[in-house]
Amino acid sequence: MLIRLALLFSVLLVVSSAVMFFITRDPRYPRFAWQVVRFMGYVLLVFGALYLLERYGLVAWQVLV
Repeated sequence: MLIRLALLFSVLLVVSSAVMFFITRDPRYPRFAWQVVRFMGYVLLVFGALYLLERYGLVAWQVLV
């Protein structure tokens, strides 16, 4: 639920940055959109790694114990 909300906010930020760039042609907006995309990529990588650790690491640990 929290990841979906963060993804929704990040998509809204990127779309609004693109709209503001097309209106004003200010180079700050694409740079901000790229920072948001990069940050959300890192967040998704961290949550994906935690999911894999929980799914396979802890299950394998319970099998060994």
